[in-house]
Amino acid sequence: MSLLPRTAEEFSSAEYWERFFRKRGEKAFEWYGDYNSLCGVLHKYIKPREKVLVVGCGNSELSEQLYDVGYHQLTNIDISETVVSHMNQRNTERRPDLTFQQVDATKTGFESGSFQAALDKGTLDAMASEEEGALARRMLEEVGRVLAVGGRYVCVTLAQEHVIKLAVEHFAQGWAVRIHCLTGQQNEDSDYSFALPVFVLVCTKFRQAPPFTVLEMCQGEDGAPSRLASVSELLSAVKERQAYNLLLHRLRGRTDASSTPSLTLCNAATGHSRYTLTVQDSPPSAKLPRTNYFAIFIVPQGRESDWLYGSAEGRAQLASSAKFRRLVIVALHRDQEYEDMQAVQSELSPMVMELAPPGMPANQQVPFLSVGGDLGWREIVGRGVSALTGEYSVEDVRGEDGHLYRRLIFMNNSQLVQSESKLRSTATSAHKKKNRKKSKASVSEVPALTGAKARSVDRGFLCCTHHEVMVAGLAMLGSDAISNKGLPTDHTLSVLLVGLGGGGLPQFVHDFVPCARVEVVELDPAVLEVAQTWFGFQTDERLKVTLGDGLEHIKTLENEGGHSFEVIMFDVDSKDTTLGMSCPPPAFVETSLLQKVYNLLTLRGIFMLNLVCRDSALRTSVLERIQAVFPCVFSRGIEGEVNEVLLCCRSAGEGHKPNTIPPSLKLTAKDLQKSLHASTQTAPCVPQIDITAMLNDLKVI
Repeated sequence: MSLLPRTAEEFSSAEYWERFFRKRGEKAFEWYGDYNSLCGVLHKYIKPREKVLVVGCGNSELSEQLYDVGYHQLTNIDISETVVSHMNQRNTERRPDLTFQQVDATKTGFESGSFQAALDKGTLDAMASEEEGALARRMLEEVGRVLAVGGRYVCVTLAQEHVIKLAVEHFAQGWAVRIHCLTGQQNEDSDYSFALPVFVLVCTKFRQAPPFTVLEMCQGEDGAPSRLASVSELLSAVKERQAYNLLLHRLRGRTDASSTPSLTLCNAATGHSRYTLTVQDSPPSAKLPRTNYFAIFIVPQGRESDWLYGSAEGRAQLASSAKFRRLVIVALHRDQEYEDMQAVQSELSPMVMELAPPGMPANQQVPFLSVGGDLGWREIVGRGVSALTGEYSVEDVRGEDGHLYRRLIFMNNSQLVQSESKLRSTATSAHKKKNRKKSKASVSEVPALTGAKARSVDRGFLCCTHHEVMVAGLAMLGSDAISNKGLPTDHTLSVLLVGLGGGGLPQFVHDFVPCARVEVVELDPAVLEVAQTWFGFQTDERLKVTLGDGLEHIKTLENEGGHSFEVIMFDVDSKDTTLGMSCPPPAFVETSLLQKVYNLLTLRGIFMLNLVCRDSALRTSVLERIQAVFPCVFSRGIEGEVNEVLLCCRSAGEGHKPNTIPPSLKLTAKDLQKSLHASTQTAPCVPQIDITAMLNDLKVI
C-alpha cells in the first residue's frame, strides 16, 4: 500500500497528513534520510547549546536522536494533532524536556529572534505547492522573524525546481545561501527510495545585508563551497546534480545497449568542462568473458570527433571490441591540462565507479584502457570568432597513424571536424607516401615538432575521402580534358567549387591538375582567413575566391550568360542540425537550382555533390530531383561514413549506355594519375592519392 502523496498538492493538506500518520502508526517516516545520513551536515550548522525550532517535525525520529546526543533545547511543531499527541506520549518518560506542540508554521506566536536555528525536513517541500507558493513564503517569513541574527534556517529538501527557486529567491537578498548535495537514498528494499539526491539548504541571517549575494554549492557534507554568481547559476547546479543522480539510478537498475547516456564532469574550482563520459553497454546476447564487468576507455586528446569515438555506431563497435559488459568512454576537453594517464585515472576513479553495472562484485578490478597507453596530444594554434558560425578553434592533433593533423572546429558543433589537413615538419622530407594502414605512435614523436611555425600543411594529402573521390571524378571528363598534351597553351579546365573549408580540395586541384582554373565561392569571410592563415591556402590567377552566397552566385552567373564550367562541385554543410540532411542545405538540391547548374556546365561537364543524408526518404527525394535534371548519375559511398559523392554527367556521352560505368574510365583514371604526378615539378608537395581505388566502388543510380 502506497503512503506517498498522489499529487503535489496533497503534501500541504492537513487532512492528508492526518490520514498518513494514522496509517503509518508507530513506524517513523524517514524518506528524506535518517539521522545517520544527515548528522554530519546538521552538527556542522546547529550546535547543542542553541535553541532550535523544528518545523513540521512529523513522527520522524530525528529530534529524538538529536536530543540523545545533547540537543536539549528543541521545540518541535507540527500541524497534525495526531502526530503531536503521539510524539509527546512516546517521549514523556525518556525525554521529558523534548516538547511537541500543535502549531501553524506560518504563525507560530513565538517571540522574534528567539531561536538560533530552525530545522526543516521536508516541510518546505510539502507547503510549496499550496496557494502557488504563498503558504511556503509565509512560513519562510515566519522562520526569518523568529531567528536571531546569525541564526540559520537548515532545510532538508529534494529541491524540486519550484521549491528551491522559491526558497533561494526569498533568502538571496540579505542572507547567505549555501546548498549541500548529499547522496541520494538507494535502499533497494524500500518503496520509499528515491533516485533524486537529498539537499540541505542552509540560510544564514545577517544583521545588515551585504552589498553582494552569497550563493554557494557544496558536494557532500564536507565539500568545499563553490561560489555562484547568480540565483539562476545556483539552480542550474542543483539541476545538474539531480540529473546525475537520475542517471545513476537508471544505470544501477539495468543495462541497455540501445541507450548511451552521457554526462560532463566539470572542474569544481572553475566550472569549466573537463571530461565527457558516455556509457556504452554490450547487448545481452554478447558473448563476454565472465569477469569482464566494467572498463574505462580514455579517448586520446584531439580524437574525440573520430568516427570510432564521436558516433553512436563507432562507440558500439569500440565496446564490442573491448568485450566488457559496460564501457565508459571518456573524452578529454580542450583548454584543460592533463598530467598523464595515472593522474587522469586517479582523478576519475571515485566518480566513474558510481557508473558500474548492476551485479558487479565489490572488489572487482576496473581497468583503464587507451590507445598506446597515453593521453594523445593536442595543441590549439589559433582561435577566432565567425560572425556567421561563432567561435572556432584551430588545433594540431596526433592521429592514430602517428602523423600530425590540423583541424578546424566550430564550437557550436565541437564533435564535428569542419576541415582537416595533414602536417609535415619543415625539418623533414615531404615526400612520404600516404599510409592507409594505421599504426600506433609514441608520445615522444610530438616534442620534436614543437611549435606551430615548424609545421606546414602537406598540400598533396587529402584527409577527406569524399575530396579524393571528387578529384578522381575528374577522370570522367576524358583524357583530353585532364592532360595538356597536344592541347593549345591557353587550354583551361574550369572548376567552380561552392564551399571552401580549409581550402584543401581547391588547392589540390590547382597544384596538381594541369591547366585547372578554380573559382571558389565561400559565404564566411572568417573561413577564408582561417584557410589562408592556418591551412596553407594560396590564391593566384588560377585560384580565386568570391565571398558571397553560393546560391546567388550561381543564379547571377546563369543570368549574365557567357559562363561555363567543366566541373561544378558542391561541398557545403547545413547549419540546421534538425534536418535529416547535413550536407548540402536543402536549397542547393532544389530542382530550379539544379537546372541552373546543368545550364552552366559544358557538354561534357560534371556536377559533383557531397551528400550527407541520414533520412532515407529525403535521400530518395534528392536523388529523384537530380536524376530528373542529369541523364547519368553515379554514386560513390564513403566507407564508415554517411557521406556519398554523386557524380552527375550533363551528357550520357557517346558509345556507352547511361546505366553503365564507362568502359574507358579505368584507362582515363590511369591517365589522370600520371597527370597529377607530372605536375610535382612545380607543386610544393607530392600528390598522395590512388585515382583507380577511388573509382572502384562507383555505382550507377
